[in-house]
Amino acid sequence: MRRTGYVILITTLTLGIILSSCSKYKVKKGATLEERMNVAMKMFNNGDYYDAKSHFRIITLSHSGSRFADQAQFYLAECHYNVKEYILAASEYERLLKVYPTSEFVDDAKFKLGMSYFQLSPHYGLDQKYTRLAIQHFQEFLEDYYASDLVEKVERNLIKARTKLAHKVFESGDIYRKMGHYRSAKIYYNKVMEEYYDTKYAPMALYWIGQCNLKLDKPKLALEVYKEFARKYSNHEWMDRVKDGAQEAQEKIRQM
Repeated sequence: MRRTGYVILITTLTLGIILSSCSKYKVKKGATLEERMNVAMKMFNNGDYYDAKSHFRIITLSHSGSRFADQAQFYLAECHYNVKEYILAASEYERLLKVYPTSEFVDDAKFKLGMSYFQLSPHYGLDQKYTRLAIQHFQEFLEDYYASDLVEKVERNLIKARTKLAHKVFESGDIYRKMGHYRSAKIYYNKVMEEYYDTKYAPMALYWIGQCNLKLDKPKLALEVYKEFARKYSNHEWMDRVKDGAQEAQEKIRQM
């Protein structure tokens, strides 16, 4: 009997919560499109994203040619984004960009499309498909909406995404270097320098290129690398290491 009473109590409370939730948002029978949109926006603004997306979905499906269609499409995507359904959010942002290319929400949708993939970006050691997609959409945003107020945020997240890719390549170079495969290590360090020159891994990769050249008995090449480092990154925290490397290279050159 206790268990039965407990179940009845829980069921009653749950039903009460549901009825209470429904009572907050009255959508009268025969409501106009504008009234339904207002209710959906009220749900969204109150953080009731699961309820809101149902109404936005109805509007996008039943009133796709209305003046509220692009707004409903954008906030449908926003609902998915806010509950961390990033793949679904990306799909809905992409639909807005395709179906409503002149919408006032286009720049925001493009930004959030990039952010959806950015949120899906995993640890640097894993497959970086979503990181690359984020980079692609961030770069397209900067090309198309260079005067937007969102540019600073996009640039900040773009460098974070590029840094993650640089980290992956840099670590591959480190693995080969520690194994004594200096030529292979240089390939990866050079790739960091060429493709991710704007990340924090670029100066470190340049330093290790110099060190690899020393290990390969190429002190003249090493010295040129250290000079390049000094020109590009004179205030870098690794400058003492670079000076030590340059001295070692000069000593080896004198002994040749």
